[in-house]
This record gives sequence, structure tokens and C-alpha cells, in this order.
Amino acid sequence: MIQSIAILSNDLSAHASAELLAAKLQVPLLQEQSPEAIINYNFVVLFDEAGVALQQTGRKAPGPIRAEFTEGAVDHRRKFGGGKGQMIAKAVGIKAGCYPHVLDATAGLGKDSFVLAGLGCKVTMLERSPIVQTILGDGLERALDFARAQDAELFSLLQKMVLVTQDSNDYLSSLGPAEFPDVIYLDPMFPERQKSADVKKEMAAFHAIVGKDEDADSLLPLALAHVNYRVVVKRPRKAPFLNNQTPSYQLEGKSSRYDVYTIKKLPDQLNNL
Repeated sequence: MIQSIAILSNDLSAHASAELLAAKLQVPLLQEQSPEAIINYNFVVLFDEAGVALQQTGRKAPGPIRAEFTEGAVDHRRKFGGGKGQMIAKAVGIKAGCYPHVLDATAGLGKDSFVLAGLGCKVTMLERSPIVQTILGDGLERALDFARAQDAELFSLLQKMVLVTQDSNDYLSSLGPAEFPDVIYLDPMFPERQKSADVKKEMAAFHAIVGKDEDADSLLPLALAHVNYRVVVKRPRKAPFLNNQTPSYQLEGKSSRYDVYTIKKLPDQLNNL
């Protein structure tokens, strides 16, 4: 019987970390194998010299999914992405002098958190999946190592990002009023996403391993009760409102939209760094 996932350690220096994750997930730990040759598992969490990745197994499988902040589309967006004119910046309320502390309660691979940090916000990232936590944490560590030596601007940006390995419901419930973030950002997994090849590959893999956020509706009222100024929900353009709650207003793009739920007006001057 083919099972869904195993841990694959192909890097001796990372073997202890791979062993810990296998024990946490209670899945098998494989060593020194090619993912293409594995037939008993659909996916592996791959620890190799390039870092940590989610990798589909078998011949002709798509490439590894990693958290990358120093190259590719994420880095390109940092350098050429349109700054404060981006929809995400407008939805969160970023403007000259106003850089809210954002809690990204569904961090995933950290792409939106990276954009927000690049625009000047302090970002606390929550991710409950141990698999995604591990991949994201590895991406942040590799980016910090690179930036420390070669890119002072990127290093400063990464200092604004903090990963908390905790379920969002538990984290939010534990906050007292003095600890509320200015903005809570939600981007729960949804079965119909953008149809680009990369996003399709990534989402299909995460749906298979992590599942959909079945409890996403309950997260919205919890977020609204634990935030200072607003909750922003990213949705596919034609998706229903989260928890069937109508937002204060929307910003709509070609494939996605931002539903903004306002508690009170953001101040003109706000900087939590």
C-alpha cells in the first residue's frame, strides 16, 4: 500500500533534524535515496545539501518545493514589485509613516510575509503544519546566512520576520489586549487557486500533505477579537466570504481579492520596529 509521506535524509549534517521531524510526525525515516526511485510514498520531506523541501516521488515528478527568499519570483518581487502601490500594501494599510505590525496567521512558505516585511512592517508568522514550519524555517535560515555575508538590505528585511511554530487559534486565544497585532492577515488554503504552473504544483502538493484549512471560518471571528485595527483576508476572486461575513470593503485583482474588515482607523504614524 502506498502511503502519503516519509522523511528522506540525504545530508548527513541534517540527519538529526530529519530524525526529529520523522519522530514528531510518526512517519518513516529514509536515507540516501533518490526521490525518483521511491515507490512506497507519494511525497517525501527531503533534507539535502540545498536545504529542506517537499518533494513528490517517482519518475517525472515536479521539482522540489522550498521556501526561497534570495532568488526566483519572491526575490524579483522584492526588487521590482511595485512597492506601496501593491494591493497587499493597500489592504494592510501601509503608507508613508504607517507600518503596522502584521500577524500572518497562515504563513505557508512566507511569501506574503516577505513582501510585507520588505515594505517596512514587522511580521509575526504563524504556521501550524510541522512540515511547512520546517521548510519555512529552513528557507529563512538559508536566506539569513546568505544575506549576512552578501546583502545588508535583505538581512535587515529578514530581521523583521519572526516565525512562531504554533496553531493560530491557540496563539490568538493566548493574547492579551496589550499584545494584539495591528493587522491580522489570513490566506487560508482554498481548493481553487491561481492556475499558473508553479502555484498549481505547490498547492496540489500542500493539499495532498497538509489538507485544506477546514477550520478557516472559525479563525476570522477569533482574529477580529484579537486585533487592534483590521483583519485582511486574501481570497480567490470568486470565492465566498470567509465565515460568510461581509467585509468593510474589498480590493479586487484579476485572480484574487483582499477582503478588509476594519475595527478602527489606522493612525497616520505607526511603526513597531
